[in-house]
Amino acid sequence: MDSSSSSSSSSPVNWEALDSLVIEFAKSENLIEDDTSSPTSSPSSSSYQYRLLILQIRRLLQSGCIDDVIHLLRHHAPSVLDDHRLLFRLQKQKFIELLRKGSEEDRNAAIDCLRTALAPSALDAYPEAYEEFKHVLLAFIYDKDDQTSPVVNEWSERRLFELAGLMTSVLRAHLHAYDPLFSMAIRYLISIHKGFCLRQRISSPITDLTERLLLEERDLPATPQEGLFEVPPFDEVDIQALAHAVELTRQGAVDSLKFAKGDLFQAFQNEVCRMRLDFTTLDELVHEYCVYRGIVNSGAPNSSFQGMEVVHEPSESNQTEPESTVSTDFSLDGSSKLVDTDMDSPDAEERYPCGSTMSSHEDCSTSGVYRHKASKLLQRNHVRGTGERNKRKRWRGRDDSSPQDLKATKLVNVSMSEEQQVSEVSSVVDAIGNKEDTYEIMLAVKELASKGMAAEVVEGINDMDPTFFEQNHILLFQLKRIEFLKLVNCGDHSRALKVACSHLGPLATRDPALLKPLKETLFALLTPNEKFAGESLPFHALSTSLQVAIGRRLGIEEPQLMKIMRTTLHTHNEWFKLQMCKDRFEGLLKIDLLKEVNSSLLADNLSKSSGDISNPTSSQGTATSNSRMPEDGNSPAQVSSTVDVASDETAILKVMEFLALPRADAIHLLAQYNGDAETVIQQIFA
Repeated sequence: MDSSSSSSSSSPVNWEALDSLVIEFAKSENLIEDDTSSPTSSPSSSSYQYRLLILQIRRLLQSGCIDDVIHLLRHHAPSVLDDHRLLFRLQKQKFIELLRKGSEEDRNAAIDCLRTALAPSALDAYPEAYEEFKHVLLAFIYDKDDQTSPVVNEWSERRLFELAGLMTSVLRAHLHAYDPLFSMAIRYLISIHKGFCLRQRISSPITDLTERLLLEERDLPATPQEGLFEVPPFDEVDIQALAHAVELTRQGAVDSLKFAKGDLFQAFQNEVCRMRLDFTTLDELVHEYCVYRGIVNSGAPNSSFQGMEVVHEPSESNQTEPESTVSTDFSLDGSSKLVDTDMDSPDAEERYPCGSTMSSHEDCSTSGVYRHKASKLLQRNHVRGTGERNKRKRWRGRDDSSPQDLKATKLVNVSMSEEQQVSEVSSVVDAIGNKEDTYEIMLAVKELASKGMAAEVVEGINDMDPTFFEQNHILLFQLKRIEFLKLVNCGDHSRALKVACSHLGPLATRDPALLKPLKETLFALLTPNEKFAGESLPFHALSTSLQVAIGRRLGIEEPQLMKIMRTTLHTHNEWFKLQMCKDRFEGLLKIDLLKEVNSSLLADNLSKSSGDISNPTSSQGTATSNSRMPEDGNSPAQVSSTVDVASDETAILKVMEFLALPRADAIHLLAQYNGDAETVIQQIFA
């Protein structure tokens, strides 16, 4: 497949901005060890502890432990129980769960619950509550396994999961325990991506990832208590923006705004967080990205040998197992919380063993050859005193394992002989060593390029692999262009012209597409007094392109998270072109920063294709041979030329509201009827 199909379905990404979001996410979720902050000292510590509390309540509800939930709520969020609707639902579920246990003692406890808690709460919960109370009494008569009974829905365990989702939504808003920006942003981007692909009738090239990551089900929405406060009429612009951003009905958007007391952005956060993520998959993607970008160590701190004990005495297997879940005595002051274990979560394991990241024609044995040839590159990076390796954090992983899982794992380890364990550790260490070699070379290239050391990067790469730039001539052009501009900046025009004559000119002759950026580059000679600030040069964008290309040469595929971000940011752009408006929420989630790619000194076609052209036969994971996002007759450029007449925002909103249409469809209809909303509505209902 050619690279053009890839570039049509991907957009440039500010990887430095993504690094910041990912690091903030990893710190907020306590996934990495960080000397500067911890869950008990960082500004987000209360949010982290509250998120743990909410997770514990969700799990307790899903297990039917209603009394434990009520105990936690009374201790940490008593005002939530002032909502009689929630209290009634909890008591009704408690009644069902007591009957579900089936013993005589539990049946008597259910009757007691009925008299002392459920009946009183049914009187003032909501108008239908007393009818529901009388209906649930039928559970005394009909067995839980009777699928034809009138209370089959009351017996359904799905009710537990619905209640858990509802309570999660309520507590998240009540405690302001929102997920980190990155996890909200990726939910939102994938949701838009799915909607765009469905609407445009195209297949997504990242379906396998998005289906695993963003689950179909959503938590139930938290709804406002009627009559507690008067809500002024909401701006229709806000209602429609919220409804279409998170796929709500108009009434759903109104209810969400009521619950947030008119705060559009809080309502948006409430709705985005209702989308369910598979955090195991998310953590794997983040860990893979962090290793690739040099944020965390490239070793495998959570591999099978980590935490494995060499057993000298059988008595070690009888030691008390650490708790890894939050007890019902959960404390927000840090006195009682999740206890870290010697073994990190298996979710945090390295995504690929040494061999699996290699392409079909390479294996781990090449890493030693490359490391020997790349010694100058590594030495330069070390001599420059970057200290990047020392800045990397250790990945801790999310501690979601149960005590039973830990015990089973340890028993397996104990059953192995000491010789077997030592042998397994040695083989894993060897594999990690080889892999770390290749990662260090790749990261050395990235770090030197990010500091603008273009000449040193070219020399180092040529020393390591003389054929690299023959297949990646645009990357060479970009590096030599930076070298040229730096020399001009220093006033060394003779050396700058030598670089232009020796490299930039021949490369532009080879590829006519480079002639325009070459001319723009030479203009720097006409402004001798103008200095190019380091931050104005495209160091970071180029360093990432080089990292991807050199990584592939070493057999390291780029992280799947990079593929997701390229593709979803592209569809985000295309979606709002179709909607002919700006995304009101992209600033809140820092999506606008992810799109800020400095291309002032780099031609657009180069900055967009630099990641793809490094391997013309590969799509960078943003498109496949049977999955493409083409620009066809429905392209935003063609649509926008037909809707100039529909410039009245009031008319657009009126058609959207009355006909429950997306913004783009409303604009299309208005364009057909000269922007007259009344005519559009009459024609539709005629």
